[in-house]
Amino acid sequence: MANLVDKTVLMDSQGISRALVRISHEIVEKNKGVDNILLVGIRSRGVPLSERVADAIEKIEGKRPPVGVLDITLYRDDLSTLSYQPIVRPTTMPVDLDGKIIVLVDDVLYTGRTIRAALDAIIDMGRPKAIQLAVLVDRGHRELPIRADFVGKNVPTSSKEVVSVMVKELDNEDKVAIRAEME
Repeated sequence: MANLVDKTVLMDSQGISRALVRISHEIVEKNKGVDNILLVGIRSRGVPLSERVADAIEKIEGKRPPVGVLDITLYRDDLSTLSYQPIVRPTTMPVDLDGKIIVLVDDVLYTGRTIRAALDAIIDMGRPKAIQLAVLVDRGHRELPIRADFVGKNVPTSSKEVVSVMVKELDNEDKVAIRAEME
């Protein structure tokens, strides 16, 4: 990949925190509480984001929803172009999915293909009551009819730009930036 540089910082640590707290309130409101909810973070940055949403919901409701971790590697439609031997990491679900309201959590919604893969993976594991989607950034350019129920920030982008989400847990800092090739 070409050298990318930050073009615009969209969210700093406080901005990310505020967006996740707002998303958490919206999840609680839409579902009238959290009794039947399972948050599922899509590897890799969706996982720490889902943990943060669970923490925020616990502060709001006094009850922390369970959090699952989903690896969609084998469900990707571009698997053959990724690598000869893709790295598959564990998927863990702390509860049975049947009858639950699953809230998928991811960092960026772009073409919708990652979410389609996540939906396939979830359906293979059980029959949830409903599946909702929470994303930190929706950048447009959908190739599939998929939309998020909860969005931290809508950002119109060029398809040549890259939206980069960095989280403390994996990148040692919290930041969302639009990156572009160095000219």
